[in-house]
Amino acid sequence: MSTSLQVGISHISELTVEKGHTASSYGSGLLEVYATPSMIALMENAAMMAVQHRLPAGHGTVGIEISVKHIKATPIGARVKSEAILAAIDERKLTFSLKAWDEQGEIGHGTHVRFIIDNEKFMKKVKGFG
Repeated sequence: MSTSLQVGISHISELTVEKGHTASSYGSGLLEVYATPSMIALMENAAMMAVQHRLPAGHGTVGIEISVKHIKATPIGARVKSEAILAAIDERKLTFSLKAWDEQGEIGHGTHVRFIIDNEKFMKKVKGFG
């Protein structure tokens, strides 16, 4: 499998915090502030988007590991951005450095590991589950 992946490629994903992104909506907390699960989803999206267009047709990535710190609360209406930078490539294993911020500064950071997969083979395995 040939790819054009290289350490240092990156992507920034962003959103405006809405009620559906809050801890009270996710069930991860009681307050209407940006939820950690929503921040993680934005971080994973940035990592996926950083590499997807550089993969061969029919291939994608799946997340297998994430370690993050959510260090600051963000209110509804604020703009949040997350950047994923490809930090290491080990055959099909991709490791990303992550950061997230709002208008006031950093709100989170961490690392994320994704594996390159053949989409069709992966889904055949999933459908055979059970």
